[in-house]
Amino acid sequence: QVQLVESGGGLVQAGGSLRLSCVASGSILSINAMGWYRQSPGKQRELVAAITSGGRTNYADSVKGRFTISRDNAKDTVYLQMNSLKPDDTAVYYCNANTGSLLKRVDYWGKGTLVTVSS
Repeated sequence: QVQLVESGGGLVQAGGSLRLSCVASGSILSINAMGWYRQSPGKQRELVAAITSGGRTNYADSVKGRFTISRDNAKDTVYLQMNSLKPDDTAVYYCNANTGSLLKRVDYWGKGTLVTVSS
């Protein structure tokens, strides 16, 4: 089992920055990758950024060049630095961790943190 707790959401003006944090606990060593997803009203949850245990990252096209995902293994924490925020970035952001194999992936989710970007 993996538990995830997010923090750092809030209200920011367009062009501003926020940093989200996600602290993992429990079966940390079983985590293959961690990431951030977001969901806005009426839309499906979408991947924003992910980072593997080896440090490889990938980003949604819509956030490339603006968002940066990183991890601090000593603190069991993953961060999402969000710069040049746009109103379209408004959403609930969820931390995700996955364990298991390609054939039997297990996903864990945090409760989410709301990011609101005003125009």
